[in-house]
Amino acid sequence: MDSYPDTTSQTGARLEVAMLPGESWWGLANAFGRDMPFSEKTDIEIDIRRNNYANQALSLLCSNMGRAIWCGEPVAAKISGGKIALSSDSGRIELAEAPERTLRSAFRLAIAKWIPPAGRTPDPLLFSAPQCNTWIELTYGQNEQGILDYARSMIEGGLPPGILMIDDGWQFGYGTWEFDPRHFRDPKGMIRELHQMGFKVMLWVCPFVSMDSPAYRELTGAGCGDGGCGFLCSAFGPDGARRAKWSNDPAAVSWWNGKSALLDFTQPEAVEWFSAQLSRLRREYSVDGFKFDAGSVSNYCGNLIAHDISATAVAQNGLYGAFALDGACNELRNAFGFAGKPVVMRLFDKSHSWEALGQLVPDMTAAGFVGCPFICPDMIGGGNWTSFRPGAPFDPDIFVRSAQIHALSPMMQISASPWRMLSGRHLEAFKEAVALRQHLVPLILELAEESAKSGEPMMRAMEYVFPHQGLDRPLQQFMLGDTLLVAPVISQDGSKTVELPAGRWRDDLGAIHLGPATLRLESVPLNRLPHYERLG
Repeated sequence: MDSYPDTTSQTGARLEVAMLPGESWWGLANAFGRDMPFSEKTDIEIDIRRNNYANQALSLLCSNMGRAIWCGEPVAAKISGGKIALSSDSGRIELAEAPERTLRSAFRLAIAKWIPPAGRTPDPLLFSAPQCNTWIELTYGQNEQGILDYARSMIEGGLPPGILMIDDGWQFGYGTWEFDPRHFRDPKGMIRELHQMGFKVMLWVCPFVSMDSPAYRELTGAGCGDGGCGFLCSAFGPDGARRAKWSNDPAAVSWWNGKSALLDFTQPEAVEWFSAQLSRLRREYSVDGFKFDAGSVSNYCGNLIAHDISATAVAQNGLYGAFALDGACNELRNAFGFAGKPVVMRLFDKSHSWEALGQLVPDMTAAGFVGCPFICPDMIGGGNWTSFRPGAPFDPDIFVRSAQIHALSPMMQISASPWRMLSGRHLEAFKEAVALRQHLVPLILELAEESAKSGEPMMRAMEYVFPHQGLDRPLQQFMLGDTLLVAPVISQDGSKTVELPAGRWRDDLGAIHLGPATLRLESVPLNRLPHYERLG
C-alpha cells in the first residue's frame, strides 16, 4: 500500500483551496462531466447535500497536480475565481497531496486513504453481453407476451443473451410488488422461459408506495412500531405549524409518476418490509436482481421528517441504495457515497438528440472520479421514451453513433428495438458496433476485474493516463484502460478531431500514427468507430 503524507482538514465548517497555476480538478458529481475539468475559468456551484443531480455524487475532488480534497459527508461547493470553497454541515474536509503531481496519483491517494474498493465486480454478464431493457418498447404497458416477444427478437436479431430488465409497469402498483395479473398470466413460466433463452432477469423497483394500496395500509397500521408508520411524514401539521418531531402522518411526495408515500428507511419496519418484498420476488419467481430507480437525494428533501429526525436526505438515499449491494445483479442510478461498491451505475435518461449524445462520454468519464467505474451510458439512442413514440422525430444516425459509444463503454444497454427503429445500412452499422464489443469483451472483463481490485476507472479521462500533455480538454474521447483510445463520432456531419498522445498508435483501419498529433477526420463512415491501440 502506498503511503501518503498527513492531511490538513477542517471540520463542520469551510475549507478554501486556491488553485495552483495550471491546475485542473475533477469530481463531486458526474452530471457536471461536461463542465470538467474545473479550472481558474470555472464559475459554478454544486450542492450535493441536497441533490445528487439524478446521477452519482461523492465529496471528492482530484487535481492534475496530485492534490485531493475529501469529505465523508456531502458538501456544498463554489468554484470561482481560481478558488474552491467547500462547506460541510458535519463532516471533516481534508486536503492531501500525493508525491507525484498527476491526476492519477491524486485519485490513487483518494483510494488508499478514503475509498477502498470492495474487490468484487457486478455480475460478469452485465459486461459480457448487451443488456436489454423493456422500457422503450413497452413503457407502462409491460405484459407477459410483449416481454417474451421482445426477448425472442433480441436473440433472433443475433444478440447474445445477457441481462433482461423488466421495467416499470410489471407490478400491480407502486409498493404492490406483485405481477399485475391483468397482464401476466404465468409470470413464473415467463421467467423460466427467459432463463431457458439464456437471460438473467431483473425487475424495476422504487421506494415509493401508492397511498391507495394494501401496502400503504399495512405500513400505516398499528403493527408498525409504536403506532407509527414506515413513511416519511410532513414537516407541517394540519394546523400549518411546523412539527418538532416525526408523526404518523405520511406525506404525499411528488415524483415523476405523481404523488406517493415515500419509505422511511430509518424505520426498521420499512427496511424489513422492503427487504421482504425483494426476497419474496427472488424466491417465488427466481428473479436474479433489481433495477433500483428513484430514491434520489432530492426526493428526500423538502418539508419531510423521518422517524430518526436527525437523518438527512443523503442518509436516506444511502439506506435505499444499500439494498442494491445485496447480490451481484443489480443496477442503481441515484447514489451518493457509493465509491468502490460492486454495483452497476447508470446515467440518467438522455433525450434522443445530438446534444444529449455529446453528454455521454464526459459524464461517464466523470463517474470514475466519484468512484463508480461500473458505469452504463443510459440506453442506446436515449432513455426518454417519448422520443420513440410514433410521429416523434427520430434520427437513425444518432441511434448508431450512440450504439458505438456503448460498444466500448463498460456496458451496453438496448431498449428501443434496433430491429424496429433501423433498416439498411443503419441496421448493419448497429450490428457492427455489437460485433466490435463482443470482440473486445475479454478486455472489458479484464478491466472490470482490475477496477474491482484497484478502484481505478475502467473508462479514463485522457489526462488520467497521459499527464501534462495538454489533454485535459478533449472531452469527447477517452481511454478504455491504458491501451485503447476511443474517439466516437458525435457530429451530424461525421467529422471528428482526435488528439493522439505521445507514442505509436494503430487505428481501427490498421494505419500507424506517431503522436503527439492532432488528427482531423472528415465524413467518418456511419459504420466506423474510430479507436486506436497503443503500441509498445
